[in-house]
Amino acid sequence: MTRTVTVGAAQLGPIAKDESRSAVVARLIGLLEEGAAAGCSLVVFPELALTTFFPRWYTEEITGHDHYYETEMPSPATQPLFDRAKALGVGFAIGYAELTEDGHRFNTTVLVEQDGSIVGRYRKVHIPGHENDEPWRPFQHLERRYFEESNEGFTVFRSFDGIVGMATCNDRRWPETYREMGLQGVEMVLIGYNTPIHYAPDPGQNALQGFHNHLCMQAGAYQNGTWVVGVAKGGTEEGVESLAQSCIIAPSGQIVAQTVTTGDELIVAKADLDWCAKYKDTLFNFATYRRPELYQRIGSQKGVIEPPKVNNGGPS
Repeated sequence: MTRTVTVGAAQLGPIAKDESRSAVVARLIGLLEEGAAAGCSLVVFPELALTTFFPRWYTEEITGHDHYYETEMPSPATQPLFDRAKALGVGFAIGYAELTEDGHRFNTTVLVEQDGSIVGRYRKVHIPGHENDEPWRPFQHLERRYFEESNEGFTVFRSFDGIVGMATCNDRRWPETYREMGLQGVEMVLIGYNTPIHYAPDPGQNALQGFHNHLCMQAGAYQNGTWVVGVAKGGTEEGVESLAQSCIIAPSGQIVAQTVTTGDELIVAKADLDWCAKYKDTLFNFATYRRPELYQRIGSQKGVIEPPKVNNGGPS
């Protein structure tokens, strides 16, 4: 019997700086209900889906943004989403800012089963941006100030009749993200993102944001024989234009569904998890073709180490 998961990518439009949790949760429930009507068993929400993207603003004290964090999940504000999901029999994944009891701050995603229980948690590994005030920028990207890098790595979970993993935004650009999960047999990777169109360190990349977004996720899907669900918070949020183009990608690397707006929008695909084996058991049969003994730099070296320069007989 074919294992098919009907999955929805629930893109969000902008969330205002002063928009209440209850208003955002109502939007999420609306998308969840739309997913239920379309037959979804899983709906995927973006990174930081409960608030505006607050790392675009600098505060003198790191605690200045603490009101944007969740100290528990579910919280009183998010419990209605969990309750509605359980009533509908639809699971979901959602990204949010997590503040732990001992004061740690993570960019977190949780995976929730169809009965409303939390299956697993992922904390963002690859934190982009900068830490210190850089007022020369048209807007800031202070993720490294307000979030810590996770040391938990990439765990996958048996759920939704398959093997599911999670990643967040910048993680999608790193091939190690997919391969770590691919080596655990992942069949669906859920990725939420908030990606500004303008990239201050190299504005020449601005026009390529959509291309790069799909390129890295399609490559990760194909090279690891897995479905990838990439979900944006897009549109112009507090004056900053962010990429939309949420998509669902097959193990072949093909995009099978994509949003056409920059606002709240649900796209749906029937994901045949058995399709993954057509790539995992052939071109990317890791047990047959991988050569880990030759990949030692990947696991042991962080920065670039160039080969020594060769003197071709010129003056030394």
